[in-house]
Amino acid sequence: MSNITKEMALDYHRYPRPGKTEVIPTKPYSSQQDLALAYSPGVAYPCKEIEKNDDDVYAYTNKGNLVAVISNCTAVLGLGDIGAKAGKPVMEGKALLFKIFAGLDCFDIEVDEKDPEKFIQIVKALAPTFGGINLEDIKAPECFMIEERLKAECDIPIMHDDQHGTAIISGAGLLNALEIQKKNISEVRLVVNGAGAAATACASLYVALGVKRENVVMCDSKGVIRADRTDLNPRKREFATTRDIHTLADAMVNADVFLGLSVKGVLKPEMIKSMAERPIVFALANPDPEIDYETAVATRPDLIFATGRSDYPNQINNVLGFPYIFRGALDTRATSINEPMKLAAVRAIAQLAKEPVPQIVHNAYGSSDMSYGHGYILPKPLDPRLLMTVAPAVARAAMESGVARRQITDWQEYDNQLRSAMGFDNKLTRSLIEEAKQQKKRRVVFGEGNTDRMLEAAVDVMRQGIAIPVLLGNAEMITKRAQKLNLDISDIEIVNPRHDNQADTRQRYARILSDRRQRRGLTKEEAVEWMFDRNCFGMMMVENGDADAFIAGAYSNSHRLQAMAADIVGIRDGYNHFATIQILDTKRGTLFLADTSTNESTDADTLYDITRLAADAARFFSHEPVMAMVSYSNFGTSDAPECRNAHEVVERMHREFPDLAIDGEMQVNYALDRELRDSAFPFTRLKDKNVNTLIFPNLSAANTAYRLMLEMGVGEAIGPIQTGLRKPIHFIKTDAPVRDIVNLATIAVLDAAVQENIDAASSADNN
Repeated sequence: MSNITKEMALDYHRYPRPGKTEVIPTKPYSSQQDLALAYSPGVAYPCKEIEKNDDDVYAYTNKGNLVAVISNCTAVLGLGDIGAKAGKPVMEGKALLFKIFAGLDCFDIEVDEKDPEKFIQIVKALAPTFGGINLEDIKAPECFMIEERLKAECDIPIMHDDQHGTAIISGAGLLNALEIQKKNISEVRLVVNGAGAAATACASLYVALGVKRENVVMCDSKGVIRADRTDLNPRKREFATTRDIHTLADAMVNADVFLGLSVKGVLKPEMIKSMAERPIVFALANPDPEIDYETAVATRPDLIFATGRSDYPNQINNVLGFPYIFRGALDTRATSINEPMKLAAVRAIAQLAKEPVPQIVHNAYGSSDMSYGHGYILPKPLDPRLLMTVAPAVARAAMESGVARRQITDWQEYDNQLRSAMGFDNKLTRSLIEEAKQQKKRRVVFGEGNTDRMLEAAVDVMRQGIAIPVLLGNAEMITKRAQKLNLDISDIEIVNPRHDNQADTRQRYARILSDRRQRRGLTKEEAVEWMFDRNCFGMMMVENGDADAFIAGAYSNSHRLQAMAADIVGIRDGYNHFATIQILDTKRGTLFLADTSTNESTDADTLYDITRLAADAARFFSHEPVMAMVSYSNFGTSDAPECRNAHEVVERMHREFPDLAIDGEMQVNYALDRELRDSAFPFTRLKDKNVNTLIFPNLSAANTAYRLMLEMGVGEAIGPIQTGLRKPIHFIKTDAPVRDIVNLATIAVLDAAVQENIDAASSADNN
């Protein structure tokens, strides 16, 4: 946070265009017919349908995915009552968070009206436009009455996030902190410093979670809120105590939990020292907490400490909740966000913190040691699992509590919709994982088991039930690394090819390999040396039926490993080459790209094999191949060798596979733009078809294209996927994201299942 300068912030908001959000059309608008459908006269038809049935507004408009962030800007962050215009950057920012974290469209609306009654009437008048309303930055005590009235008088979910968002996230943190500190929620003594909207909402939610109201002491700027005070509003009076204490220092003696929603520096070290054993301190004043992190942890080593800041452990951040709470509420068309929905969000967030942290989150925060404990009681805001965890929990609670107007019956499909909407995962990947889990459990060997990401991927593969992982490497080193990463590998087999207990296996593998290659210069002694190589040993495990699939880890260039695989397991009959396919899941559909990492030189024969293998790969993933041979020329406009090769392959494919949709060579814009291609080249065999498979003229072009597409955010990649070897041997960089390794292991399982069927059919034919 300290690295953010005024100039950086102003430039961020000013360039390349002012503001943080924009409106993007979701329907075609290029033709006159499109415009006539979008507006007059076509728009009259959905209007008439909605007039007959109000609920049809969800079928024909964006209401079901549209949230409003509405504020009168009377309590903006720590800036106070700064006016509607000055508060707009904050509301824009909130709208941005709704979009990027939950896929919800959002309008920010700043209302220049401080009178609560008038403000209520304005928001009520706007409500038909939206599926839900997030009230924001409205000062207390007006915010209480405003929210209560709007919830009672509107039929869409409405939540004042400053109150309930903080309560939900800190409530999840409280549950986990109490568990770690071994404290019973019904017995803890809670001190709340601050008595505004967030503080009273937090205290109320904590009571709903199990804190006893008589164990709560609340303080405001005048000291302890006591029953004999005459200056209390109704919210404060709920938490008035009869105990003979008057100051924050008095209240802190033997307290188990401190919640601060007040001002910088109010909590002193001696107050923390007076707390009970294993205390919990949530110092949430922003931007500076009630006591600074360094002082607090130095005062009590047994402390769990949380703040609202991202530069300290245990950040209480509302973004962990509100996008997903509204997502679940809108997806069930809930009439409100009620207590069961809030409590469901609390428990879902708390539970997620106990799960192993994905590598994508480690990468985002530059950390490798995040695991459930004193310094990690809540998930990180950039954890992509929040959407798939919290939104369904809230949706279920909406249905069970009777406020849902739409029932979700297929939860797997709902999960797919959430993943697909946000690009955190795609339906193809999820369907592959589900298919792999239905197979009999295959033994998948990970060649570099002593590397962090291979190790984490193996654990994830086991946890999801995708396969039975086997790790190759030194058992002692792997165990130590697993302990450092807080991974449980007690049920995972570790094989060390170099250990004495593998001597007989090395000899057996070496004998088999040397017999096969004795006329190609490999002696038995040399073959034995080969077996000390983890990747070679792992490939031989698959070749000899001791494992079903192998994931080879490459530290840099993988061509040596690919050549080794061709020697050990061989290339499929009818081919002289194997290839690597990359799958991109994009907004315009799934794309298969070949060859992205195997064949450095590409003559016509190599390109022919790559093309056939790519067609097989598309079918393997349940796509009928529609293929374009891409180049810088179009249908012979250049006679350069690579263009000639592509042209020759197309002619050969047309002769040998007349029913296959393939054409070229062509520039990539013609390949992907159907209307442009069909207009310019009406003779093409791809007419009226959307291309899903791109064959590049050489490795450099294919590799560059898919990496460029990824960097530009075009889609998510699955791969590299080997196709053309006799056995499921796949290659991936050891520093690849864990998610990519898991995806590749999933494909290896399916690959093994297909190979088993082929072998069974071949055996039946021979008999």
